[in-house]
Amino acid sequence: MSRSPARRRGPLRLVAAAAATCALTVTSAAPPASAEDSRPYTETYRPQFHFSPAKNWMNDPNGLVWFKGEYHLFYQYNPSGDTWGNMSWGHAVSEDLVHWRELPLALPHDDDEMVFSGSAVVDHGNTTGFGTPENPAMVAVYTSHSKDDGKQAQSLAYSTDRGRTWTRYSGNPVLDIGSKEFRDPKVQWYAPTRSWLMTVSLSTEHKVRFYSSKDLKTWTHLSDFGPQNAVGGVWECPDLFPLPVDGDPGRTKWVLVVNLNPGGIAGGSAAQYFVGDFDGTRFTPDDDGSYTPPPGVVVQDFEGSGYGTWRTTGTAFGDGPVPAPAPGTSGTSGAEGRGLADSFHTGDHETGTLTSPPFTVTSPYLNFKVGGGRHPHVPGSVTGDAPAPPGEVLADFEQDGYGSWTATGTAFGDGPASGTLPGQHPVSGHEGSGLVNTFLGGDATTGTLTSPDFTITARHLNLLVGGGNHPSGADAPTAVRLVVDGRIVRSATGTDSEELNWVSWDLGDLAGRTARIEVVDENTGGWGHILLDQVMLSDTPARPRSTETAVNLLVDGKVVASATGADSGTLDWASFDLRAHQGEQAVLQIVDMNRAGWGHVMADHFVAADRPATSAVQRADWVDHGKDYYAAVSWEDAPDGKRRMIGWMNNWQYGNAVPTSPWRGAQSVPREMALRTVNGRIRLTQRPVPAVESLHGPSVGVRDVGIAEGSVPLAGGRADGGALDIRATFTLADAERFGFTVRTGAGQETVIGYDQETGELYVDRTRSGAVDFHGDFPGVQRAPLTARNGKIELRILVDRSSVEVFGGEGEAVITDQIFPSPDSDGIRLFAEGGTARLDSARVWQMRSYRD
Repeated sequence: MSRSPARRRGPLRLVAAAAATCALTVTSAAPPASAEDSRPYTETYRPQFHFSPAKNWMNDPNGLVWFKGEYHLFYQYNPSGDTWGNMSWGHAVSEDLVHWRELPLALPHDDDEMVFSGSAVVDHGNTTGFGTPENPAMVAVYTSHSKDDGKQAQSLAYSTDRGRTWTRYSGNPVLDIGSKEFRDPKVQWYAPTRSWLMTVSLSTEHKVRFYSSKDLKTWTHLSDFGPQNAVGGVWECPDLFPLPVDGDPGRTKWVLVVNLNPGGIAGGSAAQYFVGDFDGTRFTPDDDGSYTPPPGVVVQDFEGSGYGTWRTTGTAFGDGPVPAPAPGTSGTSGAEGRGLADSFHTGDHETGTLTSPPFTVTSPYLNFKVGGGRHPHVPGSVTGDAPAPPGEVLADFEQDGYGSWTATGTAFGDGPASGTLPGQHPVSGHEGSGLVNTFLGGDATTGTLTSPDFTITARHLNLLVGGGNHPSGADAPTAVRLVVDGRIVRSATGTDSEELNWVSWDLGDLAGRTARIEVVDENTGGWGHILLDQVMLSDTPARPRSTETAVNLLVDGKVVASATGADSGTLDWASFDLRAHQGEQAVLQIVDMNRAGWGHVMADHFVAADRPATSAVQRADWVDHGKDYYAAVSWEDAPDGKRRMIGWMNNWQYGNAVPTSPWRGAQSVPREMALRTVNGRIRLTQRPVPAVESLHGPSVGVRDVGIAEGSVPLAGGRADGGALDIRATFTLADAERFGFTVRTGAGQETVIGYDQETGELYVDRTRSGAVDFHGDFPGVQRAPLTARNGKIELRILVDRSSVEVFGGEGEAVITDQIFPSPDSDGIRLFAEGGTARLDSARVWQMRSYRD
């Protein structure tokens, strides 16, 4: 991904340009490599065998190319801080894809542009004239993001000294279609036509576009591919490459990788892929993406002029369904028939509900289409604007100044804000006109606001909170804290929303104590501000207001199933499993309680059926089923012709908040890619590059271990460690689930297992250490994996802050970050619901690539 997932406001700290002319020679803008090499890399969570920069922010890998004995890894980099911004190209090199050496900054941003994602090639034929046949130029093809108008175009820079210094081409940009969503070119030499081939993304149109050029400067449009399969977010960082099927060079297929954010299989960022043919002009997938859902009885199709027996509240849904747009005529797609329910009546600010009459559940499944905002139902929330419980108001921020509260820094100004500040999306959910709002001057301002001491005289403290999601324990929090005896005992943060909502702290254990409230804004990145209002002591907890955009199934007045959109105008199939509610009375309710961005819901075509419908996300093929593998692209010009890929090991849902310092961002282990026939289908498979084994230290091996229900240390604890390479084979027995727990200790564990009932590999990181820095971080990720000859084979790479799990022959892969305590380094075997058998396992301790 080339841009922040949240809006960016406020001044950017700029690296000075080396020259003001169009042709710009880029000089070193970072410490010399020798200085970087002296860093110990012993910080908590510092990866030992995954590349991470010495300091500051890193995201997408860029410019992957092999040249003169070196693999080059360029990457999106902020030279001025550890959150997204000031996008430039960092640079590292390796001779084996494992031992990396960080080099000075390659392509810095300047006063005119940020340097977004792209690729690099070696111009052996000197088609550009930038080098000579004897000394070919390395050419970077990158997206220029204009700081003036936000437009994105494709530009060139070149180097004639193995990528150590760079010159921007004086004729930039070389490809400009006037779009703000046109980025991430992947360029390669296409031998059959003796020309350069560019694969680039039309991000919001969910298309990949192909161009051809003889000299990298003048480009001819060839064709477009898409939309198809997962389209819940923007399409970014495409890659196209050929691979033999099952190792047969006479049977070659092309793989098109398209990275997606949000809308991935595990939520947020992910990389999907298509297998097909490329004829030099057009990519044709083997699967055309068509889908016919299971048949059934239509319950509601919204084809009439009104809602019939369904009733509405509020204003969001109007008097009846809206006409379904023809394909390509608006931002909405995927509707069935002529109409749909759509709460974007006049905008996102309207709210309301649309409720069916009661019905008796008689079918196993209810299938329907849903789209719009990704705002899930929160159990216990109140639909509507329920008043706060009575109590003592400590602060309502209706006065001109802060009174006895004390402010420091520049974020809080001289007093409360009167609602929305300049440059900010509309603020809502506060009481009265005044509130604390640290978006004063943009997200770049920081400071604190501290209350006078008060005595805790009630069971609960209720407060309205909004703004950025940067918890109190993060390096740069936007949080409200309760401090007792100098210790933070409670804290709250926003949800990356300008809508304030109720938070309630139970203070039962603190009755009679003296406390104070601290409002902290230390964040200068996206959503780097906090909102606060109506601080009250009360004997009754405030219930949060619903902010959902969801389709809910209610039984006895309780929500028992819920589905939401994916921040997308495309409606997709969803399904409720009704088997546990046969014969019960139920109602369907479509709910829009959100006034912020993507604050609407769309629904259509409810069908009672015997089988569940599957969404496009479920039907798509995914490079990785984990939460933390994005912007995946491959190296060009590898000397042995093998295809190797790497991805950014993070997720835009929480990327700016992961608890690492002084760096933020790591890359996956490079992987060798292959196409194999698995269960009758051609699948993209992957394995760590063999050079990872050069970091092997001492090992422990075990064989023929029976695993009773429960868990036991592997090899009596002799295999424990914080950085491991694990290879294991299990034989299926009667256990429902079995596998490993790694990085265990003091109540912490990361579970890596196989679910025999569902046929899925899974990683559970809900107890993997620090998981509370963002609500989207804890969870369980799953990937389909079929046992082969009754056995499950696993390869697991464990590092200080990540796990990468490869199942079978690499057809099932899950990559997840984890943040356990340094002393949580145990590894155990487990079985649930029966017994399991470990045929064999070997565990290597892993050395640092810097040793």
